Amino acid sequence: MEQDVNPKVEEIKELGKFGLIKLLSEKFDHYNDSSLVGIGENAAVIAIGNNDMIVSSKMFLENVHFDMTYVPLKHLGYKTIAVTVSDIVAMNALPKQVTVNIAISNRFSLEAINELTLGMQRCCDRYKIDLIGLDLSSSQTGLAISVTAIGEVDDQHLVQRAGAEENELICVSGDLGAAYTGLILLEREKKVFDVNPNEQPQLDGYSYLLERQLKPEPRVDIIEKLREADIIPTSMTNVCDGLASALIHLCKASQKGSVIFENKLPIDMLTFRTLKDLNIVSTTIALNGGEDYELLFTVAQKDYEKLKKIENVAVVGYIKEAAAGNQLVTNDDRQIELRAQGFGEIKEE
Repeated sequence: MEQDVNPKVEEIKELGKFGLIKLLSEKFDHYNDSSLVGIGENAAVIAIGNNDMIVSSKMFLENVHFDMTYVPLKHLGYKTIAVTVSDIVAMNALPKQVTVNIAISNRFSLEAINELTLGMQRCCDRYKIDLIGLDLSSSQTGLAISVTAIGEVDDQHLVQRAGAEENELICVSGDLGAAYTGLILLEREKKVFDVNPNEQPQLDGYSYLLERQLKPEPRVDIIEKLREADIIPTSMTNVCDGLASALIHLCKASQKGSVIFENKLPIDMLTFRTLKDLNIVSTTIALNGGEDYELLFTVAQKDYEKLKKIENVAVVGYIKEAAAGNQLVTNDDRQIELRAQGFGEIKEE
C-alpha cells in the first residue's frame, strides 16, 4: 500500500506557518550568485551592482484576509499595497515598484474594481511607488489579490533579522495593538448586523483604531528618519503577527535572547481604554495582536542619543545571550517567557 506523503492537518498545525514554509523551502536550491537572501526573511534580496533589489509578495483572499461586510474596496486596495510594501521597509529599504494580480467574480461591477484600484493608486501616490504590472483573471470564489513589491537599498544599509548583539537596544516604531482592537470592534458590529440589519453600528470615537485596521501605513517615515540620524539598525523585522512573534523570530535569526518591559510597550490610550472596556488586557493584544505593521529593530547603545531625537520610536528592552531566552518583565516585576501566539499559525478550517 502506497504511503501518504501529504502532511496531516495535525502535523501542519504543529509546524505552524513559519515551520511549514521552512520545511517546504528546503527542497529548493539557489543556482544564481545574485540571489543573496531567499525564503525565511521579510523579503528576498537580489544583488544588482552596488545596490540590492528587495522583493516581497503577498496574497489576500476574501473571507480569509478580509471581510467585505465591513472593508471598503478603496481601503482594501490601499491596504494590499501598504502591507506588501511594509516587508520592503522591514529590510531598511525604500519601495520603488509593485505589480498586482486581481482575480474577480462576476458579482463585482466595473465601479467596484475602479474603487479597489483607486485605493491602490492612492497608496502608490503617497509613497511614490510605480505600478509596473497589472493582470486580471476570473474567480469562482470571490476576490483574490496578489501583490509583489520591489525596493532597493545599497549594501551598507541592508538590514536583516539576523545581526543583533548582546546589550543592544530593542526598539519599536509607533504603537501596538490598535489594529487588532479595531478588528475586534468591526467583528462585534458585524455580529450585531447579522442579528439585526437595521441596527446602526456603534463606532463613533474609534476612528483611529478602525483606520489602523482598515488602512495601515508602511513605516517609510521611520526608515527615512533613521537615515537622517545616521543610524543603521543592526537587525530589523516587521511586526505583523504581534510583537512577541516578531521578537522571537529576530532573536532566533540573531542567535540571541531578549528582555522587554511591559511598562515600556507603546500602547495608544484609546487602545488601552477600549480594551479595558472589553475586559481584555492590552499587553496581551500588544504582544499577540496582528496587523500593526510597525518596525521592530535593534540599535547599538552608542546610537541612543541620536535615537532619542526620533519621534514615534520606543525603546522597549535589550538583547541578551541566547541562553536567557525571550523574557517579559511585567509591571509587578515578574519575569515570564514570551511565546508567539499571534496570527502566524495555520488554523484548521
